[in-house]
Amino acid sequence: MTAEDALGAPAHPAIEVNSRARFEILGAILLALFLGALDQTIVGPVLPTIAKDLNGIDLYTWVVTSYLVTSTAAIPIYGKLSDLYGRKPLLIIGIILFLVGSVLSGFSQTMWQLIAFRGVQGLGAGALFPISLAVIGDLFTPAERGKYQGLFGAVFGIAFLVGPFIGGVLTENLSWHYIFFVNLPVGLVSLILIWRLLPNVRRAGARFTLDIPGVVLLTLAVVPALVALTLAETGSWVDVPVLASFGVSLVALIAFLFVEARAEDPIIPLDLFRNRTFAVSAVATLFAIFGFSTLIIFLPLWFQVVKGLSPTASGYALFPFLFGLIFSSIAAGQFVSRTGRYKYLLAGAMAVLTLGLVLFTNLRAETSDPVLWLWMLIAGLGVGPTMAIFTLIVQNDVDFHRLGTATSDLTLIRQIGTSLGLTVAFTFFRNNLTWPLIHNSVVAAGAPERAVPAVAPKGFDIGSLTAVGSTPADALAGVPKELIGFYVSGFHEAFTLALAQSMWVGVGAAALATVTVFALKEKPLRAHFHADQAARAGLASAPAATVAATPKPAAE
Repeated sequence: MTAEDALGAPAHPAIEVNSRARFEILGAILLALFLGALDQTIVGPVLPTIAKDLNGIDLYTWVVTSYLVTSTAAIPIYGKLSDLYGRKPLLIIGIILFLVGSVLSGFSQTMWQLIAFRGVQGLGAGALFPISLAVIGDLFTPAERGKYQGLFGAVFGIAFLVGPFIGGVLTENLSWHYIFFVNLPVGLVSLILIWRLLPNVRRAGARFTLDIPGVVLLTLAVVPALVALTLAETGSWVDVPVLASFGVSLVALIAFLFVEARAEDPIIPLDLFRNRTFAVSAVATLFAIFGFSTLIIFLPLWFQVVKGLSPTASGYALFPFLFGLIFSSIAAGQFVSRTGRYKYLLAGAMAVLTLGLVLFTNLRAETSDPVLWLWMLIAGLGVGPTMAIFTLIVQNDVDFHRLGTATSDLTLIRQIGTSLGLTVAFTFFRNNLTWPLIHNSVVAAGAPERAVPAVAPKGFDIGSLTAVGSTPADALAGVPKELIGFYVSGFHEAFTLALAQSMWVGVGAAALATVTVFALKEKPLRAHFHADQAARAGLASAPAATVAATPKPAAE
């Protein structure tokens, strides 16, 4: 029996609605989450086509960075405000901003316009993920949440499956502009349902106490760091702009910690990190996301370059990984809800993820499809539980009036882990793919060693060889025709070896996540949210909350 059960107070969720309305709200929230996930899976594969059409190949990465910068900076702000003023208005604002950014992006005529409008989308996306997860925390007690938060991982998996197909069909038959308009019907349905059905529970007597200095310093800490990571992907970690951006970020971070430690109502309460469950979950999440990001960035690229698949087809080639992710995400949520046990489940999932990444260090150009499917399935099974369980246990262990803040801070850490994983892994890959490796692979493919120079021949262009749809002649000008086949085969093997070596970065991160999880202290999942606790958390009284939460007759 938990301490809360011993109180003997009546069961009382944060949002009290009838069963039908509760699951209608859940559907609307899943749609909001799907909106953000679908946009990413549609835009990513089509982005090279967009950049080419807008004559902005050199600005390619900034389309992603602008979205990432604004969404990352906005996440903790939305979380804090949702604790003060309720989830509903902040989620509605986020969806509206996201849809406005989508429409503007669809009408973009230049690369700079697209970069700016993707930034607007990011401002909205910063609300979609953390507040959607927080609403689940409002609707269901911790003992129930696992069953439903497991669906969030499934939403991502489904978005990965349908996104590339929709993006490919629209781009090939209409125009890339239409991929941004797909968000409208999904977003509008979610917006209407949330506006009609989702009650708003806010802290009684809440005042506008947003920590403006904290917001400014957090933005100055996050934005330059993300810009530096983007610059490092295409340049060098020791370039002056990269070092300067990291320097600004570090100074701002130190100032942020100083200010937040003294703020009356900080945007990120530092004492959250004194909560063992939150601190361990944050570190484990960072390493886990860092680890499997290496797989997400490299596998589609490998399918396109080595197997010659289109961007759309390369998305479908990930089906075994996505199946494992969806299955384990849902199964893990059900298991935790029924048993209340999560520590060894998470440790096991992190170990399985580590194993899956170790297997990919053995990837070769000739690796058979069945073997690849098995490796992807194993990695996906390891990833799934991380999509929901860490959020569940954090929400179970923090004060209710900080549920939105804690959820958004965990989402912020996930976003940072993704950025770090992509950049560090890509840097390792770029450093591994050297001419000596390509030289040895070309010779191993059957080319006479004396015919393969010790330095890259004039006209040899790695960038062209990695571009989907290019021909060997584009990249191998100056190479004798009789050797082109050997060069292509050798490059594919060298590309694969460099990729496989870079997977060790992910292996190390996943192994650290596995070790970190053992520091968790498993606590019983609360089966109730009590009215007297709501009052102590600063919420409206139970009767008032119940009245405010009663759905409109039309919604029932």
